[in-house]
Amino acid sequence: MNDRAFEPDISHIDDLLQITPLRLETGISRLPSGCLVVACRTDMHGCSGRMLDWWFKFFETTQHIKCWHPHDHVSHHGWDARWKKGENYIGASIEAVESLADIPPVTAKLKFHDPRELFDPAQLEKAFAEKRASAAVYARIGFGEHVQLDVHGDPLDGEMVHLARDTPFGCVLRSRFLLGRSSADPARELPDALGLALLRHCYTEFSYLSRFLPSLYYGEHANGEAAPLPW
Repeated sequence: MNDRAFEPDISHIDDLLQITPLRLETGISRLPSGCLVVACRTDMHGCSGRMLDWWFKFFETTQHIKCWHPHDHVSHHGWDARWKKGENYIGASIEAVESLADIPPVTAKLKFHDPRELFDPAQLEKAFAEKRASAAVYARIGFGEHVQLDVHGDPLDGEMVHLARDTPFGCVLRSRFLLGRSSADPARELPDALGLALLRHCYTEFSYLSRFLPSLYYGEHANGEAAPLPW
């Protein structure tokens, strides 16, 4: 488990597993270190956590990510060998080029991890059992041409988590980003405008995704599920 890097501004990260509203659902905040925390809540109508988890095992081309965000996503530079289509993205790394709203395109590198490394494993398991969570996607992230990596290939700058909970209308997605861990002076080097641009990017990409994900999921016969008939 990591060092609870998201604390204390949004309390324990495990609070995301609760249904009740949090002090920060959508917005930005600063840690005492100056690191930037970005929170975003997106309603994904007609979607489910299992669809979201499947999406990360499916997308692999520039066209795929352009559908995800037609404005901001520029190019997909590929997954590494740990990614297995339709099977696994945990432990895999990805590199892509994307803009963040009004911020020009930049390289982004992510390495995905088991969400039990972020959340308390027992609390996460209980949340899934009680249907307070239906998917959790966790990654270490970095932006720029020269992303700092540790000896395991993990970006050092930040973290990202997307937590889905199924609802009668689809699913609600809580996203959190932490930026600036590798910066000597994150309060100066990462302005609030960057966090707000990332917030817009996140809300927009998952709003777009929700428009086509159900049809794609059923069209690909994902998880062996049959599409429901509207008539």
